[in-house]
Amino acid sequence: MSTTTRIEDVSVPLGEDFPEIRESVRRICAGFPGAYWRGLEEREAYPTEFVQALTKAGFLGALIPEEYGGAGLPLRAAAAILEEIHAAGCNAGACHAQMYIMGTLLRHGSPEQKDRYLPKIASGELRLQAFGVTEPTSGTDTTKLKTRAVRDGDHYVVHGQKVWTSRALHSDLMLLLARTTPLEEVSKRTEGLSVFLVDIRECLGKGLEIRPLKAMINHHATEVFFDGMKVPAKNLIGQEGKGFKYILDGMNAERILVSSEAIGDARWFTKTAVAYANERVVFGRPIGQNQGIQFPIARAHAETEAAAMLLRKAAALFAAGLPCGDDVNMAKLLASEASWHAAEACMQTHGGFGYAREYDVERKWRETRLMQIAPISTNLVLSYIAEHVLGLPRSY
Repeated sequence: MSTTTRIEDVSVPLGEDFPEIRESVRRICAGFPGAYWRGLEEREAYPTEFVQALTKAGFLGALIPEEYGGAGLPLRAAAAILEEIHAAGCNAGACHAQMYIMGTLLRHGSPEQKDRYLPKIASGELRLQAFGVTEPTSGTDTTKLKTRAVRDGDHYVVHGQKVWTSRALHSDLMLLLARTTPLEEVSKRTEGLSVFLVDIRECLGKGLEIRPLKAMINHHATEVFFDGMKVPAKNLIGQEGKGFKYILDGMNAERILVSSEAIGDARWFTKTAVAYANERVVFGRPIGQNQGIQFPIARAHAETEAAAMLLRKAAALFAAGLPCGDDVNMAKLLASEASWHAAEACMQTHGGFGYAREYDVERKWRETRLMQIAPISTNLVLSYIAEHVLGLPRSY
C-alpha cells in the first residue's frame, strides 16, 4: 500500500513528519508547564526564558538559510515546530512572527541587508518580531493605511500610527509598511506602499513611541506612534512603492504557520478532554462513557485531522512554488474552526473546572479563539472562497 499521496507533481509523505524536530520541541516545552504560562499572565510578563530556549535550539532561525547561520529548513518544518509548541500547551505568539517576517527580508532585501541582519537574527542577537501593518481606521484594508513615509535626503520621515503591533516592546527590529505615494496619486490602490526595516533601539524616543495595549490574551500587543521618525533610506526593503506585493508574498506563509498553531491547539484540547473524560467519575462511571461527551470530542478530532491534511497540501504547494492561496485560506478556515470546536468540547467536558485556571483550559480556550479573527477573519476567508474559488459575484 502506498504511503504517499500525489498533489499534481508534489509528493507528500503521510504520517508524522519531522519526528526528530517534533521530539526536540516537546522536550523544550516540557520545561515550561502550565504554571509557567499562568505566572506570565498574572505578571503580564514576556516569556523571555521560553523564547531564549527556542532560539538556543535554533528553532526561531529555522527558515533562515544556512549561509546566514540558520537551519535552512522548509516552511513545513517551521509549521511542525509551531504545531508542537501549541500541542504541548505552550504558546508561540511571543515569537512566531520572526519566522514569517524574516521571509520579506530574505526574499526582497538587498545583499547588504541580509548580510547585516540575518546572521544576528538567526543567533538571537537581534529579534525581528514586530510587524507594523494594521491601523485603527483601515483594519484589514491595508491599501487604505495612512502612515506616510516621505523621502528627505538619505532618510525617510515617518508620520502615522499602527495598532495591534504585537511584541514591539520586546523586539529590536520592526517591519513597517507605510505609504510613500499618496493614495490619490496612484492608479491602483496597491501601489505606492513601501516596506522599511526599523531599528527600534535607535528610533525609540526619537519620533517613535510604543504603548502597551491590554488584551484578553498575553500577546504583548501595542500601539505604535510615529511623529517625524527618521528611517535611513538604506533600510527600504526592495523597491519603493512595491511593498504591498512584498507583504502579500509572506501572507501565505504566515497563514500556514498560524494554522499549524491552531492544529496544535486542537490536539491539546482533544488530548486534555479525553484524559479528563476517562478520569472523571460521576454517578459511578467515567463521564467519557456518555455519548454527549464522546461525540463533540470525536467530531473535533475528525475536523482536526481533515484540516491538518489540507494544511499539509497547502505547505507542499507553497514549497513547490505552485499557486496555493486557495488551499492556504481554506486550511486557515478549517484549522481555526477545528481548534475552536475542540476548545468548546474540552471546556464542556471539564464543566465548572474548565474555568479553574489550574487546568489551563480557560487560558488555551481564550488563546485559540483569536485564530478565527487573526491574521485573517473567518468571514474574509469565506468571502475569498466564494469569489475566487467558486466564482460568485464580489460582495463588496
